[in-house]
Amino acid sequence: MHNTKNHSEHNKNCIATVLFGAVEIGSPKGYLAYSETGRREGRVVYANYGELSDLQNKEYKLNLNGSVVLMRAGKISMAQKVMNAAKMGAVAALIYPDPADYKTLSWDAELYGHVHLGSGDPYTPGFPSFNHTQFPPAKSSGLPGILAQTITANMAKSIFEKMGGEDAPARFKGDFPTYKVGSESDKVTVAVNNNLADTKIHNVFGVIKGYVDPDRYVVIGAQRDSMTLGYAKSAVGTSLLLELARVFTELKKDGFRPKRSVVFASWTAGDFGNVGVTEWLEGYWSSLDRKAFTYISLDGVVTGKFVFKSSASPLLHTLLQKTLGKVKTPRSSSSLLQNYGRDFSSLLTPMQMDDGAYPFLALSGIPSVSFSFISPSYQQFLDTNMDEKEHLDRITKQKVVELSVLAAQVAGQMALRLIHDHILKLDVTKYSDVIDRHVSDIIKRVDKIVPLSTKWLNAAKNSYGRAAASLNVDISNTDLNDMEMCRIINNRIMKVEHNFLSPYVSLRDVPFRHIFFGNGWQTSTDLEKYLGDVQENKTSLNIDEVLNKFALLTWTIQGCANDLAGDIWSLDNEI
Repeated sequence: MHNTKNHSEHNKNCIATVLFGAVEIGSPKGYLAYSETGRREGRVVYANYGELSDLQNKEYKLNLNGSVVLMRAGKISMAQKVMNAAKMGAVAALIYPDPADYKTLSWDAELYGHVHLGSGDPYTPGFPSFNHTQFPPAKSSGLPGILAQTITANMAKSIFEKMGGEDAPARFKGDFPTYKVGSESDKVTVAVNNNLADTKIHNVFGVIKGYVDPDRYVVIGAQRDSMTLGYAKSAVGTSLLLELARVFTELKKDGFRPKRSVVFASWTAGDFGNVGVTEWLEGYWSSLDRKAFTYISLDGVVTGKFVFKSSASPLLHTLLQKTLGKVKTPRSSSSLLQNYGRDFSSLLTPMQMDDGAYPFLALSGIPSVSFSFISPSYQQFLDTNMDEKEHLDRITKQKVVELSVLAAQVAGQMALRLIHDHILKLDVTKYSDVIDRHVSDIIKRVDKIVPLSTKWLNAAKNSYGRAAASLNVDISNTDLNDMEMCRIINNRIMKVEHNFLSPYVSLRDVPFRHIFFGNGWQTSTDLEKYLGDVQENKTSLNIDEVLNKFALLTWTIQGCANDLAGDIWSLDNEI
């Protein structure tokens, strides 16, 4: 076992105060890390969930410049809400749990979170905050730069009772008696006195080395700590991590000889924006993509029992589907796949930025997967002090251990296949569907807007499809006892995810460079949205911008296809 130390800047809450006029609404105990500190006054405006469509409410066309925006929790992350409010010129943001969305939560429950629209230490963007590094003063562009504070439902109710102005739109309303948009005379003061502290954090690792390729490894990880009681968020996953490490150790004692290594990672400071994970990835970014070929997250694996959901790189879809088809539920001959949805696609959900697996996928280009048994009613307890054993036992009807065993089987069986089989169980053909879907959407939009040739983008898509099919032919024709040939093929497979990180953007400015699952102007979804906005006359067409994005997206896909094809004499594209 060994650990890696990082220095990280954390906001620790002192006292926050909210006033309506001269009347004190309350002093909430919950807090949002990385909020700006100080005191701000402004007109209070209610903006539903704080999505851009809410803030740009065409029904009222409110000027949010200099305002205090009141938003309810849910739909999008707190960091997204606060950043959206900041972009509209707000000076402060208040977030509360509406009883309509948090039916089982006490009206005095406090919410905890952070406002960094990114991950890792926001004061060392793009590079690690290890204790041996020196860096100039910097600040992540993902920090909104305004005051942000969570308040209780009771405090929000008090504000609504005092607000004037027109009634809020029907879609803005929850379970309070009254919802107003706010009037010019409704002044709210927010004071946030968070203390920014330099804190040493520790990631802890355990390793079982492989016998053939010890320098290639699967990482299984879990968040170890939490701002709140964090029973489902961190304690369950950490327990599973330790149990899986014990089981793999026993297998090795019994003679199991894995070809590749497995690393068990206990991360810290996850609630501050995956700080432990991200700083480790940034510290070893230059070599990790050639060593770690899969990450399996155990964060929040049991937060209920009624639904199973997973977020994963397309490369892992086939392995995950087969694993869910093999793991049997207790007292039943049916598999998890049969129990939770025969249609595998219904179990998949997009990976969000606050997912512990997201930095592996979008920052480092390492295929990643996270999954969870969930119940919507328990989701309300996360990020509150009601995330505790008693509540999880009640929601799952005392089946936490049973569900944890199933989760451990899913993670363990996936890891075993990945470290044991001659050829890595990463299905490169699954990206053909992803590329085809995005390219088709872009071409469809372009054809309706501007006479622009899509020949080369289409050619890049086809090149990837041919390279993926060719690799499968090579695998079927390979003698699996030829270790050198297997390693050559595995090298081609391992590069795929990393090659979808755009080489045309700065790691410091755009850390999540993945063209399909990242965040920023380099993504295919950003181009699709821009073309859609032009089509709907929401913005004007900048042909140079379109051409630039077109070219860079085309060559990122083509570059990945070229590398997947293998040696230069195997390439079939025209230059």
